[in-house]
Amino acid sequence: MEALCRTLEGKPMITISRTFTVAAPADAVLAYLKDFGNTNEWDPATQKTVRTGNGPLDVGATWHNTSKVLGVTTEMTYTLQAVESDRLVFAGRNEGATSTDTITVRPAAGGSEVSYHLELEMHGLAKLATPVMKFEFEKLGTETAARLTDVLNRLTSAA
Repeated sequence: MEALCRTLEGKPMITISRTFTVAAPADAVLAYLKDFGNTNEWDPATQKTVRTGNGPLDVGATWHNTSKVLGVTTEMTYTLQAVESDRLVFAGRNEGATSTDTITVRPAAGGSEVSYHLELEMHGLAKLATPVMKFEFEKLGTETAARLTDVLNRLTSAA
């Protein structure tokens, strides 16, 4: 799918969606993706993600993420906002942007179907970069789907 730069309530928004299948079962995929710290393994923009709290990986868990996009390093705090039987929602925020990452995982023949949906709203002067960021995140979306497919397929051999 292609990236869309749309306006919601007058706010420029970057939207990226990817859907792909993996060999791992849905429960294993959801358990792995529930730990946002695993972005270190599959997100090409991530330089480092560290859990900032204690306790179970459940609603309210937080991570500090450092990413590099278009040569610019940025830090964002992510919070696990929703955990459902087939869906996870992470919300990230810093002064320059708000990110909502929604991951849906459903059983499929031979494994799982994974849908990754990103909504990114730029704030302040960063809004001016929305058209450029749209194209970069489209590229990153494709790279992320490929890496995530590889990593999730390894879950079957680890079992």
